Formats: sequence, C-alpha cells, structure tokens
Amino acid sequence: MRIVFMGTPEFSVPTLMEIVGQGHDVVACYTQPPRKAGRGMEERKSAVHQAAETLGIPVRCPQSLKSEEEHAALAELAPDAAVVVAYGLMLPQAVLDIPVHGCLNLHASLLPRWRGAAPINRAIMAGDAETGVEVMRMEAGLDTGPVYMAEKLAIGQDMTAGELHDRLSVLGADLMVRALAALPRGGLVPTPQAEEGVTYARKLDKAETRIDWTRPAREVHDHVRGLSPFPGAWCEVEISGRSERVKVLRSALDESASGEPGTLLSAGDELLVACGSGAVRLVQLQRAGKKPMPAAEFQRGAQLSPGTRLS
Repeated sequence: MRIVFMGTPEFSVPTLMEIVGQGHDVVACYTQPPRKAGRGMEERKSAVHQAAETLGIPVRCPQSLKSEEEHAALAELAPDAAVVVAYGLMLPQAVLDIPVHGCLNLHASLLPRWRGAAPINRAIMAGDAETGVEVMRMEAGLDTGPVYMAEKLAIGQDMTAGELHDRLSVLGADLMVRALAALPRGGLVPTPQAEEGVTYARKLDKAETRIDWTRPAREVHDHVRGLSPFPGAWCEVEISGRSERVKVLRSALDESASGEPGTLLSAGDELLVACGSGAVRLVQLQRAGKKPMPAAEFQRGAQLSPGTRLS
C-alpha cells in the first residue's frame, strides 16, 4: 500500500521501520520542523526526520496542515492510508478525508483512559498497573476515534517511563503492521470507545517535577519513575554547604520506615528518605552537569548524613 507516515519522536521510529520492512511504499514522512536544542541552540531534526532520510523517504515539515495548499500537496501523493504516531499536530477533517482507507493512529494507552500528549508518563504517575497500545481510526477530536486493535501490557512496580516507552514503541510497531495487513481486505472492525472512564494525559509541566516528600511513599515512587529519565523528578540537597538541585531517576518503596517527610533516615550505600507515610530508597541520582549514578557513588561525593533534609 501507498502510505504517508506522520510522526516525530523516537517512539514513532520503530513503527516507520516496521512498515518499510513489511514492503509498504512510504511515499512521504511528515514530521515536526527542526527545533533549536542543546547548549549551542543548533537546529535538530526530529528522530523520524533522521530515520526517513536514512531510508531515502521524502520528508515534509509543515508548520500546520490547515491550508488548502497543504491539503493539495497531500492529495497529490494519493495515499491508500496515513499512519500517525505521535506526530504533534492536529489533523483537520480535510486531511483525514484524503487517504482511501483513512488515517490510522497508534496511541500509547488503553483508550479512553489517557487521551492526549503524555499517556506513558501519566499512567505511571497515577500508579496504573496496566496500559497498552491501540490502533484507532482518527477523527477530528483528540483521540476520540473508534479502536481497531489493542495490545495490553502490565506496568511493573518499578518500571520507569523510559522503560515503558521502549516496550510500547516495539509493541505498537507490531500492532500497526498487523492492522495494515488487515486493512485492505476489510479485516478491521472499529469499536467505539467507552463513554465512561475518560481521562486526559496533559503535557508535562516543569512546575510538577519537584518531589513533594509529604505525599505517601507510593505516590512519591510513582512520581519519580513516571518522570524518568526525562524531565526527571528532583529535590534540593545541601552538599558541601551549598544547595544543589538533584534528580532522582530511580527509587524503591520501603513502606515500613517512617520519619519527618523529606528527612534522610539512613545514609550509606542506600539513601532512605521519609515520606508523608512510609519511605523511599533513592536508587539512581543525577547531579547537575553529571551523568546518572547509583546511590552509593552519589553518596561518596555528597557525604550526606542521617537527618539531612531534602527540600
């Protein structure tokens, strides 16, 4: 089939690679324009942009898909279907109507739970025990279309957002190629989403990344792993007489310990911090300008003492 692929981040790349590997003719990749990033603020192409160039696929980076010119350019490609994976732009109805078999979206949640921008992070931060990937037929609304196919995945108690991201990206790629195989023979049956249980995975905000030690240990643990590795949950620690922002990238529950929230209960190879109820062990941390490190290595440099307050 003639496919137009629309995606931007690393999560989208396995699906693009699988579609190409299955022999589909990807006639163009639509992705977000290059953005300035890094210390030098140089423009960087998206992960999909880079992958498409490697594969020799034409790349388009429109700022918007609302103009008639963009509609005409897409129509000229005569796609049988469009595959959309974390593209980052809303598709107007005029675009949705162009592909013969419509636009298929891969979404990283079990809809209608966690519609929106950050379903992987939000599922972990909410303490969900299960999530998945779904292929749905796109509508003009935000992740409201009927579902064609789904695969579930258990979320381990200590699984981070990064680990879940990688598992779902591979699972989703396999699901999408199966959906494309069934599409031309009429093998996809759309199932409307349930009207109950709708939640929205709003975009992550820097203001919510700071750790609140007054919350129960399980919530603190879910907060840490839901923001790991990026943007990272953090707290302020006094090291060598200076307050320093430190990211906590991995933690472990210890609900039997207790103390004043934010207080370091033990300081050795393991760093145990009291929460509103219970405590968490800090497993992996990252100081500003340094690489992530195990708690024992962090402690050799920080030399924290029991009773230290993490603000």
